[in-house]
Amino acid sequence: MALSDLLYPDNPRRKQELVHLHQELLDCMSTNFHATNELVGVLNEHLGCTITPIEMRESSTVKENCEIIIQVMSEIQHQVQKIDSDMKEKLEPVLYQKLYDIKEPELEKIAIAQRVFSIIFGEATSTAAMVAIKLLGSNHLTLTVSKLVGLLAQIGASVLGSVSITIIGLGLEMILHAILGAVERNQLLTAVRSYEKHLAEFKAASEKYQHAIHEVTSLVRQQVQ
Repeated sequence: MALSDLLYPDNPRRKQELVHLHQELLDCMSTNFHATNELVGVLNEHLGCTITPIEMRESSTVKENCEIIIQVMSEIQHQVQKIDSDMKEKLEPVLYQKLYDIKEPELEKIAIAQRVFSIIFGEATSTAAMVAIKLLGSNHLTLTVSKLVGLLAQIGASVLGSVSITIIGLGLEMILHAILGAVERNQLLTAVRSYEKHLAEFKAASEKYQHAIHEVTSLVRQQVQ
């Protein structure tokens, strides 16, 4: 048993807790990668986008994987803004305002969007128009993406950022060394609390993000059946 464990009897339990929290973080990130790729697939197939799907890099750090997902989220936000610009440019102001009027029937909004896409692409499906309306009208998705991007940036810049995502399975001491680095073992509790805080916020934002994407992708599946 290490001297620090004799001096601080709770350390073994906290070490295990730290390892468990790290695995939770990786599982959550993996689910976010999957959800993001679902949305990317919808945008590419129905709105003519060419966004490259992403995957977690096992040889990279948490920070580097955070940066991968931040980049594609920013690209998705850019594409949504481009759709909005196209609508604003090609529609009369009254029709454009209807797209954001919560009292306007969604079928009417879809018909308006389809008219614009027919001009842009030559022809357009109602599915493409429905996806556009869902994205444009989803403040929920916009806010959750922004929230998640901010949290990913925080995690990347924190003590978690330099940890490789492949350390699970390499042994407890290797994991602790990677996570704590130069941090003294008697600061383990501080590290655990930091992890818990970041993970709690990240998991909550991730669930909202995944739910918002599921709303869009499930509607698309219903539409094409």
